[in-house]
Amino acid sequence: MEFRQKALAKLRSPEELDLPVRLARPQGWLVLSVAVVVLAAAAVWAVAGTVSSKLSAPGVLTHGQGSYVLQSPLAGQVVAVRATEGDTLAAGAPVLDLRTAQGVRPVRTVAAGRVVTLPAGIGAVIATGADVATLERVRQASDPLVAMLYVSPSRAASIPAGAPVELTVASVPGRYGRLRGKVAAVGGLPQTRGQLTAFLGDTQLADAFSAKGAPVAVLVRLERGRSPSGYAWSEPPGPPRAPASLTGVSGSVRLSAQRPLDWPLP
Repeated sequence: MEFRQKALAKLRSPEELDLPVRLARPQGWLVLSVAVVVLAAAAVWAVAGTVSSKLSAPGVLTHGQGSYVLQSPLAGQVVAVRATEGDTLAAGAPVLDLRTAQGVRPVRTVAAGRVVTLPAGIGAVIATGADVATLERVRQASDPLVAMLYVSPSRAASIPAGAPVELTVASVPGRYGRLRGKVAAVGGLPQTRGQLTAFLGDTQLADAFSAKGAPVAVLVRLERGRSPSGYAWSEPPGPPRAPASLTGVSGSVRLSAQRPLDWPLP
């Protein structure tokens, strides 16, 4: 009680009324000024600034028309192999000759293409409907490659046509850089395993791309360049030759720039 009386007496003392009141120390004003500047800069950035993001997706190099698996319409034993891997064949060209109950009959291509795999050799016994070859649908060996990336449906919706893409090619050493391209089209519906197999002509690739559910296909046109491979690379001139078709790639797609102010909005 004695301390309280002394405090009241000091407040009522006239000699204390003319002393200035200190609202804040200089250090406090400095901190407040810095905070105001930072908040103002953040507000300007949120309204006028933009941020771009990237989306990563697995894929494969191929030709625009895809591939197909050639199945034998006949049963018999292989007596001649009329093509080799890498050959470009016309539609209806013979691939194998089979000895059947009706004599020696050829197994022919159903569409023009380049032979990717040809597992059957002379002496092999082939059943009706057996896979005898895989062919890419190309008219000539110089047809340009494209990249097919496979993205989950929820993420595919954010990919705009024309978006820049950089592709890390599995068979190309890192010192040559990344292959460049642009998104040409985004599929409208997810691809089933059967559809992937029909396009790629490879069940293992189809299994890998559909392991987490049916993906959406994203077509990437590769940029052409004056390089030994004929394509544009992030580290010119790139590798001494073009990568082979059906080579695995990892694509990095640059998405559209977005204002930070739009992030909380639906």
